Amino acid sequence: MSDSKAWKTAKPFVNGGVAASIGITVMNPVDVVKTRLQIAGGGSPLGMARSMVAQQGVSSLYVGLTAQYLRAWTYQTARLGAYRSLTNAMQTEPGVNPPLWKKAGAGLTAGAIGAVIGTPAELAIIRMQADTALPQAERRGYKNVGDALLRVVRSEGASALLTGTGPTILRAMALNCGALASYDQTKEIIDDMLGQPGSKLGVAGASTISGLFGAVFSLPFDYVKTQIQRMKPDANGALPYEGAMDCVRKTVAEHGPSRFYAGFPTYAMRISPMITLTWLILESIQSAEAKRGW
Repeated sequence: MSDSKAWKTAKPFVNGGVAASIGITVMNPVDVVKTRLQIAGGGSPLGMARSMVAQQGVSSLYVGLTAQYLRAWTYQTARLGAYRSLTNAMQTEPGVNPPLWKKAGAGLTAGAIGAVIGTPAELAIIRMQADTALPQAERRGYKNVGDALLRVVRSEGASALLTGTGPTILRAMALNCGALASYDQTKEIIDDMLGQPGSKLGVAGASTISGLFGAVFSLPFDYVKTQIQRMKPDANGALPYEGAMDCVRKTVAEHGPSRFYAGFPTYAMRISPMITLTWLILESIQSAEAKRGW
């Protein structure tokens, strides 16, 4: 299996999808609370979670999980696989890692590729999570990701599946530039300091720093993406924003720049552990494969 050219090409993508799927199963409740706080404009993560459970049950914390799995096998698979494929191709010789600026470029590219592929799943996640925040009479009541996507196409047209593509791409590029490049660079620094390539401390430390960088870099773009993808026409059929830049202008005018970091503690609690967990799972998968000669 290790000699298969097809497997060598597919392995970074398959590993990325598996790691992301396991990670999101654990972290989905935090992601739901993050979205609800962005809609509300801030608040207490624990307070929001308690309110959701009290009013709608524990299942409300797992709204959109099917869409998260679709996202894991589109966006996450593409970004993690593309990043590792690009950095491997950038090596001047086996085992010689590319410099930081090349890793950042690979992160930007991988983020853009993953975002284009994963935008419909991102849209479904936001619609399904935001739906529970609406009054009962206004809820769409999506059954699963397939139902959400089908109803979007029926009511808004196929092009609606790409709503928010611009903000999604920018968010993904920011997140991946911050998270992926910082992971590899930090891991190399820690391993060099310890004199132990592939050390567990290097993986743990780099994963944590990667999560923090990813959260700080990407939240403003995530805020805009969320507002665009959850838009609902008013009684006259008009949408609240004409596009991403209009959303930015109106948000700054009405709430100030700090609004872009609404829900940051929850976002960081979701993104940082998710990135950390994904890296730890991914490294474990790769280690197991190496022992089996895969």
